[in-house]
Amino acid sequence: MVELPNQLAPLDPVWTRLRDEASGITSREPLLAGLIYSGILHHESLEKALAFRFSIKMASLEMSEQLLRETADEALNNDPEIGRSARADIIAVFDRDPACQAFYQPLLFFKGFQALQCFRIGRWLWENDRKDLAYFIQMRTSEVFGVDIHPGAVIGHGILIDHAHSIVIGETAVVGNNVSMLHSVTLGGTGKEEGDRHPKVGKGVLLGAGAKVLGNITIGNCARVAAGSVVLEDVPECKTVAGIPARIVGDAGCSEPSKTMVQYFHPSA
Repeated sequence: MVELPNQLAPLDPVWTRLRDEASGITSREPLLAGLIYSGILHHESLEKALAFRFSIKMASLEMSEQLLRETADEALNNDPEIGRSARADIIAVFDRDPACQAFYQPLLFFKGFQALQCFRIGRWLWENDRKDLAYFIQMRTSEVFGVDIHPGAVIGHGILIDHAHSIVIGETAVVGNNVSMLHSVTLGGTGKEEGDRHPKVGKGVLLGAGAKVLGNITIGNCARVAAGSVVLEDVPECKTVAGIPARIVGDAGCSEPSKTMVQYFHPSA
């Protein structure tokens, strides 16, 4: 096991806390010892752990773990923002998802977090003109996690994808920092048009379960989209929209809906 020197702990508090939490699991649940050591404690950094997790989840008869591990290491080594975003995503899941009780859980157990990290590596490939391999990663992420994010999409940091079943995000979609979305959210187009055709979601937005946001429209910063809504027009900042088609039903009710995760509405909210 590779130990993280104590003097390095303040430099990477997320990784240090994650390792500290994970080290106690083996005594509580010996059956998970192999998973904990291979997935976390064996690695010297979060980046190395992410690359390992990526490789074993994406591997198939069509692409080996070794090749995928080398690809992930290349992406993470050349783009430090991937690792920084992963740390922000871990904190976001821990802060906003009441089912998350520890930092190690998203890395090992939560498919929304894992799918998002796979997307980030695919995005790096896309930006470096390795589009066919990026499409392969998109395909495998959809097959493994039920999350289909085009590698051309732009997604910020501090993202929570809760439950993460049937998430679809199109090629020209943009998702700002600190956004939270629940299962079955679609950021899609409206037909066969090409070019810039997908939504632009501002920072701090909360997208409720089953929300469909369609077309090249803007969801303003810190807005709320109610569960099951179909949004076809721009949404102003700090407003709540609901319905089919979605209409403004009031203010967002707080400064950052994505962090409070309040999903009900009443006229005084």
